[in-house]
Amino acid sequence: MKLKNLSLIGAAIALSLSATSLAVKAEANSSSPLVVAQSQEKGGALQRLGLTDEQKAKIKEIRSSTRAEMEKILTEQQREQLKTAMQNRQGKRGGFAALNLTDEQKNQMRQVMQSQKTQIDAVLTPEQKQQLQKYREEMRTRRQQRNQ
Repeated sequence: MKLKNLSLIGAAIALSLSATSLAVKAEANSSSPLVVAQSQEKGGALQRLGLTDEQKAKIKEIRSSTRAEMEKILTEQQREQLKTAMQNRQGKRGGFAALNLTDEQKNQMRQVMQSQKTQIDAVLTPEQKQQLQKYREEMRTRRQQRNQ
């Protein structure tokens, strides 16, 4: 059960990071492990939605706030582990799984990720929400197929 929860956390974080991959070059130079994770992502769901500049700016602000909240949840050691994993290109799943998050951290992460999803959805048009939902379902299906 713990492994399943950890997998769900990692998957939620990975999906969020890939679905919100609008990193700016200045952010990519940051030493933040979460920024490193996002800057390595090539194209994401939101980039396929034809966002306006205003939407991009709002989502960037949401992502920045989410990163700050998530970094507060992680210990210094966990942040360093994640940064190292991302720099070594071990991938998000392996990087997050190695963090050994406590149950409290997992719950906090879930809440932060759900809040980010809700905030981003509020920025999108109904058509964009529909496209994003379709992408999320495709990702969920791929994960399920990989796990079988």
